[in-house]
Amino acid sequence: MSLKKFFCSLIIIITIGELHAQDSSLLKSLNDSMQASSGVIYTTGTFKALHVINMQTVEAPGAGVLDFVIQHRFGQLNSGAYNLWGLDNATLRLGLDYGISSRLAIGIGRSSYEKMFDGYVKYKLLRQSTGAVNMPVSVSLLGSINHFTQHYDDKPYLDATYRTAYTAQLLIARKFNRNISFQLVPTFLHYNIVPTADDKNNQFAISAGGRVKFTKRMAITAEYNYLLPNQVNSMDVYNSFSLGWDIETGGHVFQLVFTNSQGMVETQYIGRTLGKWGDGAIYFGFNISRSFNITKKAKNRVSW
Repeated sequence: MSLKKFFCSLIIIITIGELHAQDSSLLKSLNDSMQASSGVIYTTGTFKALHVINMQTVEAPGAGVLDFVIQHRFGQLNSGAYNLWGLDNATLRLGLDYGISSRLAIGIGRSSYEKMFDGYVKYKLLRQSTGAVNMPVSVSLLGSINHFTQHYDDKPYLDATYRTAYTAQLLIARKFNRNISFQLVPTFLHYNIVPTADDKNNQFAISAGGRVKFTKRMAITAEYNYLLPNQVNSMDVYNSFSLGWDIETGGHVFQLVFTNSQGMVETQYIGRTLGKWGDGAIYFGFNISRSFNITKKAKNRVSW
């Protein structure tokens, strides 16, 4: 994608998104009145997007809402002027996320990196609230499966079984006030195949992410994914660290991203990050999400 097309797309997205801002305000008013009548005040908008940056959040599309996500990463900044500091190269993930009910959501995606297909199920266990029910955090359970299809001529033994990996996460988040949110994520990864016998098939990590709003529609986000030591020994794997700038425009959330991870699904960015910030192995990119009301009920519902 050229820079000209990139900035033209950004302008169009922001312009269209503002047209939906009024509808969002009406839905929020409806949700507030429903909560007041029940005596329970639920916390909304812990995060405005389905991803902090790479990491999934406790949020999910509302029932009957389809969310379309584009995650784009250019090449490494340290690739030099010949590659325009990474802008000549790119990897992409396209995702569809759908809210089946107020608690259950599913999603699928396709990444150009390793030609990866992914799918997940997310279930809302707890929801932060005050009033008649005092719950200090929101908690979601996430299970995902990843399958890469990239061809390796020197590895004919990589059949479908070996090409699959799995993730289980507990997403624990709290919105401290209208401007600050934080999330903690214990993670279990399983790879059906690992590079050598010195590497673990089962791996564990702990991740943290947060958002700080500095205007009504803009925020700074950050996340860090810590892979416990002595699990990958055959290659240099680094912990994934990412920074982002979120711009909310009604039905859209646009995120500018800096990260040392090229992959955008859990088994890639948590357990297979090969870039190091100190070496300039930083990927600039962006995330764009857009929500669509699929059912009539979706128009009268506010997401989690």
